[in-house]
Amino acid sequence: MHCDRFPLRSHKIAARPGCAGKKITDTRPTAVNLSWGVNRVIRATEEAKNIKEARMFALDEAKAIADEDVEKNMKLGEYGASLLEDGDVVMTHCNAGRLACVDWGTALGVIRSALAQGKDIKVISCETRPLNQGSRITTWELMEDKIPVRLITDSMSGHVMRKGMVDKVIVGADRITQDAVFNKIGTYTHSVIAKEHGIPFYVAAPVSTFDFEHLEDEIEIELRKEDELRFFGSHQIAPLNVEVYNPAFDATPMENVSAIITENGVFIPPFLLDEVRIEV
Repeated sequence: MHCDRFPLRSHKIAARPGCAGKKITDTRPTAVNLSWGVNRVIRATEEAKNIKEARMFALDEAKAIADEDVEKNMKLGEYGASLLEDGDVVMTHCNAGRLACVDWGTALGVIRSALAQGKDIKVISCETRPLNQGSRITTWELMEDKIPVRLITDSMSGHVMRKGMVDKVIVGADRITQDAVFNKIGTYTHSVIAKEHGIPFYVAAPVSTFDFEHLEDEIEIELRKEDELRFFGSHQIAPLNVEVYNPAFDATPMENVSAIITENGVFIPPFLLDEVRIEV
């Protein structure tokens, strides 16, 4: 299914410098959904007459966002399930399930929806170094739901794709610009390998993740603590004085993306700006 129009949200920062909202959005400069949610809550408090009312409005809006998230991800899952065939083995990276979202998930929501349709789907989960969200969270979540899952190291993805062990790749997204998809570090590598071996590479994300006001080069990629690579938990695994580069995300160019799955349909790159309907 190729949809040619979808609504986008403005991602201009509404939070004022020094306020709590700005402090929250600054913790995740790469991921756009956080600023989108914070700004929506701030707008909901604009008509409050006092602090008590502002708190009530903020909480009500936050609950509404959570409820909408479940509904949107269920719709997203239904669209995405149409791309999966009975018997598919799907590889995923990091966590884009009910623990990262609310209840259903995006990338894992697609898998859940396909299973609900009676399709036999198995999952390969990359460990997602250095914080191991894939091994710690994704595998646990899938096993809780009795979904067959096999864990691999991030560096094994090329091997398993070359051996024909993967039919589709589905990942989530933290921000989608005009020319790239930002997701957990390692995603770009998987996209290159998938393209080399003719394996569809899908991105599952709500439209609130889209940021068509910017290009890849304008986005700040969050750098995480150096000790995440010098230590594994409490165990030192590298010299304490070794220089470290530890970006939390990378950018996957649109030409490596087979389709983007949203709650409004499946979109096939390239996107033309005059086809995009912006919803403020």
